[in-house]
Parts: sequence; C-alpha cells; structure tokens
Amino acid sequence: MKKFLVVLLFAAASALAFGQNSKLSPDLQKSTASNVQVVVQYNNAPGLLDLNLLSTLGSILDQIPLINAVVADLPLSSALSLSNQSNVKYVSLDRPLAPTLSNAAPAVNAEAAWQSGYTGTGIGVALIDSGVSPHPDLNGLLGLSRVVWNQSFVPGNSSAADQFGHGTHVAGLIAGNGASSTGAQYTRTFKGIAPNANIVNLRVLDQNGSGTDSAVIKAINTAIELKLLFNIRVINLSLGRAVYETYTLDPLCQAVEKAWKNGIVVVVAAGNNGRYQPTSGYATITSPGNDPYVITVGAMKPMGTPTRVDDLIASYSSKGPTVIDAIAKPDIVAPGNLLVSLEAPNSTLYNEAPGNRIPDNFYVEGGSSASSSSYFTLSGTSMATGVVSGIVADLLQRSPGLTPDQMKARLMKTAWKSLPAYSSVTDPATGITYNDQYDVFTVGAGYVDVEAAMANTDLAQGTAMSPVATYDANNGYVYLTDNSTAVWNTTSAWSNTVVYGQQQFQVGAPVSALSGNALWGSNDAVWGSNVLWGSNVLWGSNVLWGSNVLWGSNVLWGSNVTGGEQ
Repeated sequence: MKKFLVVLLFAAASALAFGQNSKLSPDLQKSTASNVQVVVQYNNAPGLLDLNLLSTLGSILDQIPLINAVVADLPLSSALSLSNQSNVKYVSLDRPLAPTLSNAAPAVNAEAAWQSGYTGTGIGVALIDSGVSPHPDLNGLLGLSRVVWNQSFVPGNSSAADQFGHGTHVAGLIAGNGASSTGAQYTRTFKGIAPNANIVNLRVLDQNGSGTDSAVIKAINTAIELKLLFNIRVINLSLGRAVYETYTLDPLCQAVEKAWKNGIVVVVAAGNNGRYQPTSGYATITSPGNDPYVITVGAMKPMGTPTRVDDLIASYSSKGPTVIDAIAKPDIVAPGNLLVSLEAPNSTLYNEAPGNRIPDNFYVEGGSSASSSSYFTLSGTSMATGVVSGIVADLLQRSPGLTPDQMKARLMKTAWKSLPAYSSVTDPATGITYNDQYDVFTVGAGYVDVEAAMANTDLAQGTAMSPVATYDANNGYVYLTDNSTAVWNTTSAWSNTVVYGQQQFQVGAPVSALSGNALWGSNDAVWGSNVLWGSNVLWGSNVLWGSNVLWGSNVLWGSNVTGGEQ
C-alpha cells in the first residue's frame, strides 16, 4: 500500500510541475522525450495559416481530414506554444497500439443464419489490423480471393500481407469458409461466422503488432471512402491502447464516431486486462472501446463443448466502466478463447508461439502429429471481436436497412443472459486465483446470440450509446444514466432491465430497486470502499494508465493470453 501511495503522490507531483493544460494530453504532459510525434486536432479544418504556424514549430508529417487533424513531429518544448493557437482543439501523442489477442459458431447459434442462407454475402468488412495473408479459406467463386482490397498504412512498408499473424486469424473468424477443412477426410471444419463476406484489408500493425493512432485513423478514413465501392458496413478493430482522456477528445474515438455516423458498424475489442489485481480487472477497457457509440466486445471461454451453457468469462477480458468517462462497457461478450482460425506461416506469432500450431490429427482423419499448414489457435478479445463482426455481416445481409445504432441495440437486447453469477480460475503458472462476477461491467448485456437477433424485429428509435455509471456516495449505489438521445428506457421494451437482464444488476447484497437502476449497495472491495470512485486513485491521477503499473508489466501479452487459458 505504501508503494502504491508513493506512486500516486509522485504522479500528482509530476502533473503539478508541468502545469495542467486542457489542450495537451496527460501522457504528452508527462513525456520526457526531446521530440514528440503528435496528433493535432483543430476545431475547424486547419487552414494555410494554421499549417504555416505548425511548420514553424516542427515538421508536418501527414494530414487527417477525417477529424480535422494533422500529424507532426516537433520539440516537446513547442507543444505548449502549439496549444495556445486559437484553432487548436487538442494535442496528443501519436500513441502506439497493439492487437487484443477462439470454435465459436455453435456458442452464438451461427448455424441459424447459415441455414437461412445468410453468410455475409455482399457485405464488406474493413479489417484494420496487421494485414491479411492469402489463404484458400478466404477465396470464393472460381477461386477468386474475397479479400477485395489490400492497403498498408505501416510507415516504410507497402505490403499489406500479415507479417505478425494476427489479422489473418481474425479474418478467418469473420469470413473463413472452411475450405481447407471441409470433406470426408476431416473430422472438424473451421468456418468463420460470415463465410461469404468480403474483407477489405487495411494494414496498420507491423510485424511486431505495433501501430499508431494516426495509422488507424487514416485506415478508418479509407474505409469510409471505400464504403460504396465495396459495401463496407462493418469495421473490425481488434486492437487498442490505454485511455488518456475523455472520449470526446480522444482522436481514435473521434474517428470511430465518424465511421459510425457514416453508417458503418464499428466493432472493437474490450482489451485483455481483466487480471489487473488492484481493481479485480474493473476500469481496464481500452481505447477506442471506451467510446459509447461502438460495440465493445469482451471474451468468453467456450470450454471445448458445442453448447454455450457451460461457457465462462475469460478472466483476462477487460471490464468497465471506462476510465474518465465511466461508460458502461463492454456491450456484449462472445467466444474468444482458444479459437482455431487461419494461420499466417512464418509470421511473428507463428514463429514465437509454436504451441499454438494445431496438429493435423486434430481435424484430419488419420492425420499425424505434424503441425497444420492452415490453422492456428489464438485467444483474446480480438478473437471475440471478429466473431461479432461476422455476426453483424450476416444480419446486415438479411436486414441491410439496419443502422449501426439499431444493430447494436438489437444485439444487446437479444443477447443470452442465462449466465452464472460467479466463476473463478487459478493460473497454474502463478497460483493466483481470479474471481469474476457476471455484472454489467463484465459481460455487458450478455452473450451474443445470432438466432435470437435474427428473430427480433424491434427497431431502436434513437441512439444506442452505452450508459454512464454514476456513483452515489450517500447510499453507496452505482446507477446507470442513459444519454438523452438513447433508446434505453424510452419504453418498457427497451428498459435497462430488459436489455441487461436482472442478474447483471445484482452483485453482493441483492438489490431490489431495479426501477432506479441501482447496481450495488454492498461494501464490495471495488465499489463500496471508494477505491475506484471516491478517492481518485484511478480516475484522477492516471496511476492505472500513466505509471506503467498496467502497461509496463506485459499484462497485455501476459496471463496466457496468446496461448489461452487451460
């Protein structure tokens, strides 16, 4: 506890020394680099005078009209001068991102869509990831590839092929048709959820799984530009980074909102930080999954059975509410653990995780123990996100008139809510036991269900913005507050109890005041003791996100996330 308080006091002292500036992001204010690469957002599209002023301070690297922004390299000492310009809205570091590293079809009732002829045909899914390598399972008629566009946004590398091994795997979960595992000689077939959808491959992550805000934003802009050409109705973002500011200023969040308002459903990974011990994994949702518009997805463990009744939350799946804005996230959960999908041979993950190469005899009748040349296993909210993107593609083939808000609202309302109250898992490597409670900040509105979503005809009138969690210090309760534009609670059919289910509102001591949306009244270690809400330990000091407590200890890639929980 003493060490934690020292870190807290040090962080607070550092902020005061720099001086609080609302136009400079917290991580930029704490930077010790001599030069920084930044994303400069302007209130209005930057004109010639703005650009000339910026060029006197540093070098202009790129322009991002989607969010009225410019990418620049400049001395750290010039950041304050830049922020004083009247048209400058916000200046943030061009931050690094990483993927959020499943089979899924039975658990989400995908067969119901396939049997009705809905396989994502004609729907384009923009996959913003580490690229996609050619694979037979991504081909269609006459052997032509269903990867209909390839473009790289990785600086200095024009290849859109997957050198990391993550994007190809996600592409298979979305749109793989199982061609390499279909036939009499195969005991298992590995199909994606929308096996006839098209993939628009927008590579933003390099061979190490690293990327930047600006690359992702440019890819989102390209997806919007290509929307009509390829009928892009879905963007898959199986990646994320720490939250540093409100979503209203975060450049990534501003970009995904532009896509959403252009009629594209944006599906985002929640993050893999659910094992963060000081908060039991709460308040660890990554950006841009913290944006209230997008569909933020947590990960479930299919438990190796075709039924979902025994599925459990993956202990690494990040939980809400979001840092700073306290948005209730994730929105839904989907299978994400130990999923088999497409392999990218000689990629970084393929070479560094040989244990994830499945043997031929896992799916080939009479096969040997040699590694498959087609399929690979990965785990994480990345995989769960790909599953949901495939579901959205199937549903949009069936009901192309659905808006992004109507799609999100329908998936949340029809999600399966018969989940357990608690579960736990002990990591054999560390002996640490992780306990999970299936509340609104862990599983959102529940386990996504294709069949139920297909059967539903309700059309949301309003947005599907995720609600804000508000803590009342007088009674120790947490409440959900809906945005005035949202469909939630406008009618009994869209009440929070209907959408989220009753048991997600009851943790610790039973709470009967569901009409008021009260969540917790007990002295829970996280919610009742003010550790999260009352002392600003997490909300006001950036200790969680700014001091490397979470991000500096390899939590993102640790906890068996790559290999999956056993």
